[in-house]
Amino acid sequence: MKGLFPGSLCAAVRAGAAVVVALLVLGGCSSRGVYDLPLPGGADVGSHPYKVRVRFADVLDLVPNAGVRVNDVPVGRVSSIDLAPDSWQAQVTVEVNGDVKLPANATARLRQSSLLGEKYVELAAPPAGRPPVGRLADGDLIGIERTGRNPEVEEVLGALSLLLNGGGVAQLQNITKELNAALEGRESDVRGLLSNLDELVAGLDAQRDDITRALDSINRLSARLNDQRGSIDTALRDLEPGLRVLNEQRTQLVTMLQSLDKLSGVATDVVNHSRDDLVHDLNQLAPVLHQLAAAGESLPKSLEVLVSFPFPDNAVDGIGNSDYTNLYANVDLDLTHVLDNLGRSRQPLLPSPSVPNSIPLPLSPPVQPPQPPAEPDREQNPGGGLLGSLLGGGR
Repeated sequence: MKGLFPGSLCAAVRAGAAVVVALLVLGGCSSRGVYDLPLPGGADVGSHPYKVRVRFADVLDLVPNAGVRVNDVPVGRVSSIDLAPDSWQAQVTVEVNGDVKLPANATARLRQSSLLGEKYVELAAPPAGRPPVGRLADGDLIGIERTGRNPEVEEVLGALSLLLNGGGVAQLQNITKELNAALEGRESDVRGLLSNLDELVAGLDAQRDDITRALDSINRLSARLNDQRGSIDTALRDLEPGLRVLNEQRTQLVTMLQSLDKLSGVATDVVNHSRDDLVHDLNQLAPVLHQLAAAGESLPKSLEVLVSFPFPDNAVDGIGNSDYTNLYANVDLDLTHVLDNLGRSRQPLLPSPSVPNSIPLPLSPPVQPPQPPAEPDREQNPGGGLLGSLLGGGR
């Protein structure tokens, strides 16, 4: 080796090899291997991409540099897949082309390009019923409540295997035979049952609004009863002693109802026998009732004055318990003036001798005041008329 190369050349070769080895070691420590190699045909992220963090419960076999799509159009790539710092969730960081505009409440799903194809992240606007809000920007986070994934082929095949092996598919033939045996000869009855069931469903559908309204009313009633539950409990608790007393007095109540039944029978018989007399009494009472009705408020007002005579009732309210009131009255007891006043009255002093106890009403008072009459004979006219009453001739 020394004969082929001079000493200085050997030293240079050894130094170059050491530098190459050092570079390879340092490059291997900071490199992710083939993930750092550029892949042909990838999405164009542009000159100003923005990064978005997406959290998934399970990323399956998603790998870095996988595609990111919006409406099946490549718009970015997966830059890294890490464990979320605050939970056991997978956090995927994606780079999206800066020209792609998505709302801040966008969703993300793990999808597969074909049956056995690669996995990719699909970004989309929020579903119907959720209006878009804001704009997705660099550093934003799509939480796990807005992410999801499609079922894997292995999961579908496993569920199908479970259905075929333990789902009772082998019993379908027996079930079919038993159904045929049960329905054989009863086709018309089953057809009628299905027809009636169809009519029932149609009737329920036609009354759907009424049923909904009834359920809403029951709901409101239940809420009202729930609000008054304490009052209802108290009422039921207080009702128990009353029911106990009624139970103890049941014999007396039954006896009272039986006696009331007998009384109603007797009252009905009495009314039937005295019907004519009762109708006659009511007819005779009608004029009195008419006159009372015609009197209106005069009768009640006169009764008010009669109770507190000679003061009106409103004057009595102003007198206290230990107070009193004065009354000054000028009374003319001159017999001439009394007889003069009686002569002007429409009522005669003595009853007519032809019609005893009659009180004729003259149309006009006499022109000349009558002379003082002689004292009537109390034995022949005990009543004495109005003058006899004033002079003590009444009975």
